[in-house]
Amino acid sequence: MHERTTQRTDSTHVLAAVRDLTRLELITEAVRAALEEVAGTSPHLLDELVDEDWGRRYGRPVRLGKNPTKPKTRILATGNDAVRLLEHLYRHAADRTSGPRIQALRQIMVQNYHRDAAGHLRWRTAEKEGGPGLPPSSRAVISPYDTSARYARHGHIISWKGFSAHLTETCAPDGPNVITDVATTSATTHDSQVLPGIHTRLSRRGLLPAEHLVDAGYTSLPHLEQATREHQVTVSGPLRSNPTRQHRRNEGFARDDFHIDYDRRQVTCPQGQVSQGWHGPYPTSSPTAAPLIVARFTKSQCQPCPARTQCTTSRESTRTVGFPPRELRDLQLRVRTEQQTPEWKTRYAVRSGVEGTVNEFAHGYGMRRCRYRGQGKAHIQHVLTAIAVNIERLSGLPPTEEAPTPRRPTAFQNYLDQREIPRPKSWRTLGS
Repeated sequence: MHERTTQRTDSTHVLAAVRDLTRLELITEAVRAALEEVAGTSPHLLDELVDEDWGRRYGRPVRLGKNPTKPKTRILATGNDAVRLLEHLYRHAADRTSGPRIQALRQIMVQNYHRDAAGHLRWRTAEKEGGPGLPPSSRAVISPYDTSARYARHGHIISWKGFSAHLTETCAPDGPNVITDVATTSATTHDSQVLPGIHTRLSRRGLLPAEHLVDAGYTSLPHLEQATREHQVTVSGPLRSNPTRQHRRNEGFARDDFHIDYDRRQVTCPQGQVSQGWHGPYPTSSPTAAPLIVARFTKSQCQPCPARTQCTTSRESTRTVGFPPRELRDLQLRVRTEQQTPEWKTRYAVRSGVEGTVNEFAHGYGMRRCRYRGQGKAHIQHVLTAIAVNIERLSGLPPTEEAPTPRRPTAFQNYLDQREIPRPKSWRTLGS
C-alpha cells in the first residue's frame, strides 16, 4: 500500500479476562489472591496467621452477590484481615512482599479504606455522602489479577471493565481495506488522546494518510491542529458544537454572536458594548480541550442593558466570553464551515465503513473479550488478530492477469546458450 491515502479509525470496548466484582468481593478476592501468592512461595509465613476462620472466608473464590448478609461486618472484617496480612508479611519477610498480588492488595486497600481521626479503619464512600471520596475510575483497580483494567461508561447504555481497541484501516475504492494500526488503551482513555500516537506510528512506517476520517470522539481542536502541523494530515470528523447555554437552547446571544478582535484584545457584544478585560489563554483541565481566552464585561455595561436576560443569568449580571487563541479559532470556523458542504458530507460518509470492520473483529474473531490478562498481552492479541484479518483480505484478491516475469538465466546457462549447447528448460525434462 502507499502513503497519503484516505484512512479511517474507530474504537470498541474490550472486556478484561476477569470477573465482575462488587467492591466487597474485590477486597475479599484481593486478600485471597495475596494468600495464594504467599502460599505458593513461602507457605511457612502463614502458619502464625491463618486459622479456621481464614480458611472459611478465603478458602475458595469469593461470590457474595450484590446483597450479601451483614455487609458492614464483612467490610470491616475483611479490611482488618488485609491489614493484619500486610503487617505480618512486612514484619517477617519485608524482602518478599513485592509480589504482584500483594502489591495489588495494598493498592486496593488504599482505594477502598481510610483511617478516621481515631485511627480506626473505615470504608470509603462517595464525597457527596460525607466520606473522603473514592478514586476516579481512571485509577481504580477493579481486579487483583489485572491491575491495568479499568471501569468505563459511555452514556447510559454501555459500561464495561477492561480496555478500548482502536482500529485504523485504508478505505480506497479500488482495493482491499488493510489494517494499518491497532492501539489498545485503558477503557478510560479519551479517543482524541489516541490520535497523536496513531499518526506517530503511521509516520514511522511510512503509511500516513492524506485525510483521516474519524467520529466526533476523536476530534479536538488541539489535535486537529497538531496533525496538520506535524504530519500534514487532515483530520475529518464532526467538531463539538458551541457549549454555551444560549447555543444549546437556540435562544439569546451565543459566543458566535460576539465579534472578537485579537489585535486590539477586545470583544464586542451584539449590543455594541466593548469588553473591559482580556485574560489568558488559560490551560484547561481536559487534555483534549483547547486553551481559553476569557473576555469580561462589567456590571455597568451589563446591568442597564435591555437585552441582559438574553445574554446572561449570572448573579453578578455580567457576561464572560471564552474562546480559543486565534489560530485555533480560525481552524474551528474553517472546519465547521467546510462540514456543512455536500462535498465534505459525501467524503465523510466513507467513514461509516469502519464500523463493519469493528463488527468483524468483535464477532468474527472474538476481539471484544481478552484471552489474556494485562494491557500488553491484550494488545498483542489485537495486533495478531489484525495481521490475520489482513492476510485473509489480501489472500482473497483475484490473481493478476499479467504473466510472471521469467527467471533470468544464470552465468553457466548463458555460457551454454552462447555456445549453442543444449540445456533443459525445465526440471520436468530432466528424466526424459
